[in-house]
Amino acid sequence: MTRTALVTGSAGFIGYHLCARLLAAGWRVVGVDAMTDYYDVRLKDRRQAMLLQSEGFRAVNDRIEAPGLLHTLMHDTRPDAVIHLAAQAGVRYSIDNPESYVEANLIGTFRLLEAIRAFPPAHSLLASTSSVYGANTALPYAETQKADTQMSFYAATKKANEAMAHSYAHLYGLPVTMFRFFTVYGPWGRPDMALFKFTRAILEGRPIDVYNHGDMRRDFTYIDDLVTGITGLIDAVPVRPDTADAIPEGDSLSPVAPFRIVNIGNSDSVQLTDFITAIEAATGRTAQRNLMDMQPGDVPATWADASLLQRLTGYRPQTPVADGVARFVAWYRDYYEV
Repeated sequence: MTRTALVTGSAGFIGYHLCARLLAAGWRVVGVDAMTDYYDVRLKDRRQAMLLQSEGFRAVNDRIEAPGLLHTLMHDTRPDAVIHLAAQAGVRYSIDNPESYVEANLIGTFRLLEAIRAFPPAHSLLASTSSVYGANTALPYAETQKADTQMSFYAATKKANEAMAHSYAHLYGLPVTMFRFFTVYGPWGRPDMALFKFTRAILEGRPIDVYNHGDMRRDFTYIDDLVTGITGLIDAVPVRPDTADAIPEGDSLSPVAPFRIVNIGNSDSVQLTDFITAIEAATGRTAQRNLMDMQPGDVPATWADASLLQRLTGYRPQTPVADGVARFVAWYRDYYEV
């Protein structure tokens, strides 16, 4: 039988790719997106227009925090899976406009949890971020590590989402998986992300701002790998264990709820300067580098331990940065006719 998914943030970078993958696999998809102007709305319009070419896709353009919206959608569609990607993103923007994070990330997620409590799907999967690891210095990051030292308000709201979802999973027996994204990149990416900004500046002959003088490392995760990880987790439904001793070593399964946290990362930590070199190779241009100090809220390194994802799904992200960057640059040249 055809299954139905409710996807929030469906016109976003990750949401678009996920919806396209689900539609190709025969799912019906109800996508919710506010089409906010955090970045160029025309990019979101194009993504959504492509999804609407499928008869299996329905678009709802409204804010997830709108009272009653998600409750009504859950009542009307009764989805088999809910995948919650909608959020106010961006570490630096959270310093300038924290209230938008309260509205979208805290109130919006609360509305979602109330809706799935009223009409429980088989599995709810909610997006978190590697930023919740904050000041942790033990690398690679594992889901079983404590994560109590967030360095930005954005990260704090996402950690709050994890705590909120755990409480609902415990109180109401709702199966929930939180996935922590690392630095996601690829075609149709966000203009506020480094790859997009660097590619545009390099092709236009402008300098790029390189923070912490390039002494930063990131676990760059290609979008197709991320989507494969998410779709693989849909049927990896967490079950409340009978005892804490029943939880396998390295598994983040809660001892008191059908709740689990899973990293989705490339299991590699790439130097920012090497990432820039890959962009230079793909564009055939040399970057003018404006070396700057570390920005508030940033961390010097991220690196995912993705062994739990592989144990649950049989899949581990594996796209080399040079290949992923080349695909993005090819898309960028085509999209902007450069």
